[in-house]
Amino acid sequence: MAINILIVDDSSVMRAMILKTMRMSGLPIGETYQAANGQEGLDALEQHWIDLAIVDINMPVMNGEEMIDRMQENPDTKDIPIVVISTEGSETRIERLQGKGASFIQKPFTPEIIRDTIMAITGIGESDE
Repeated sequence: MAINILIVDDSSVMRAMILKTMRMSGLPIGETYQAANGQEGLDALEQHWIDLAIVDINMPVMNGEEMIDRMQENPDTKDIPIVVISTEGSETRIERLQGKGASFIQKPFTPEIIRDTIMAITGIGESDE
């Protein structure tokens, strides 16, 4: 089962790097969508079927934490798994995000970390082993 992924990061280079790393990790990737901030991410969620959201925290217009809050308020998006990939180092903020159900990956990351995190929260790949 291929998963449709939304990557939300204000850096187009980082979005490309995350996508390339995910492809290298061997995950079954379907459609991919990109957004430069939380508002664009919410717009993409309204327009496309998304199985997984990968979200940065520090972005202009709407940051990742606010986007996550808005996703959780919406019955259509509240159950979408979220992985936060960020340079954020604040334990308090990381714990708050995890309390909202998001998984957290610290930049820099490896394909294995992304693969293992996504497999753990989506359950893909478990029946293949």
